[in-house]
Amino acid sequence: MLYFAEPQYLYLLILVPLIPAFYALMRYFRRKRMEALGQVEMVKALMPSASAAKAWVRVVLFALAFASFIIGVARPQTGAKLSEHKMKGVEVMICLDVSNSMLAQDYSPSRLERAKLAISRFVDKLQGDRIGLIIFAGQSFVQLPITTDYVSAKMFLGNISPGSVPVQGTAIGDAIRTAIRSFSSQSDKSRVIILITDGENHEDDAVSAASEAAQMGIKVFTVGVGSPEGKPIPVDGELLKDKDGNIVVSRLDEKTLMEIAQAGGGAYVRAGNNEFGLNPIIDGIRQMEEEEFSSMIFEEYDEQYMYFFALALLLLVVEMLIGERRMLINIFKAEK
Repeated sequence: MLYFAEPQYLYLLILVPLIPAFYALMRYFRRKRMEALGQVEMVKALMPSASAAKAWVRVVLFALAFASFIIGVARPQTGAKLSEHKMKGVEVMICLDVSNSMLAQDYSPSRLERAKLAISRFVDKLQGDRIGLIIFAGQSFVQLPITTDYVSAKMFLGNISPGSVPVQGTAIGDAIRTAIRSFSSQSDKSRVIILITDGENHEDDAVSAASEAAQMGIKVFTVGVGSPEGKPIPVDGELLKDKDGNIVVSRLDEKTLMEIAQAGGGAYVRAGNNEFGLNPIIDGIRQMEEEEFSSMIFEEYDEQYMYFFALALLLLVVEMLIGERRMLINIFKAEK
């Protein structure tokens, strides 16, 4: 199968049919100028060596050479084999709160968007570690299974919003238990859960879930997003109100998050505007014992660009050798 390492250059192939079209336009205007001088047949008789057929052949050859050159620049590759790669690292499951309370604007532009930006920067600092992403509100879902594909992790991250989970609420315990089930490794020294939330847990016993994780050798770190004084929650252009018509204010519950981190054998960090809190957690992860992971990837493509460059050069050489004049023997035959 043919692959392209730089497929964006293939858009230049749009120019290929424009080459003969441009030449045809030039010949049209040239004929108009000849008609202005007199009868076209008489003018052609004055130029017996001119060959329209050869001129068209040269244009076609040049267009094909240009197309071959563009394909070569796009770096066509063939063949690939499945290879096993081994690397050392830690498995990290990030549990991100996407409930409506994360729309509060303690941070600019909101708690959720600031958390997503921090996670993206966190992913950039991973080196051989595996990462997974769980989103939760009233329920929890695996948004991204554990992987070393950091590009996909950032892509999935960009599509997250409160609408990603249909049931509102904040089920922190359910998110932790989902993370426990989602690890691919069973190591008791290289698994981490990072919980990013405002801590307003209304659904279950999150501390008990963190204790279960700790008993399995999984460390639970918590990052508190928000402020103790709280902020209202903007939803659909209006501030969220309770059933009595009062504006709902979402406050950071640091006490709960500290208890979760303590039960999970990790640490609690309060997110700030400048330092969100993931850097200290990265330092803690780097001190953990790394596990060797194996992953199967496709690699060892064979480059084919040189053949297309060679074809382009050959076509250009032939195009230059053809010329635009008819052979003299054909001219003499025409005169007889």
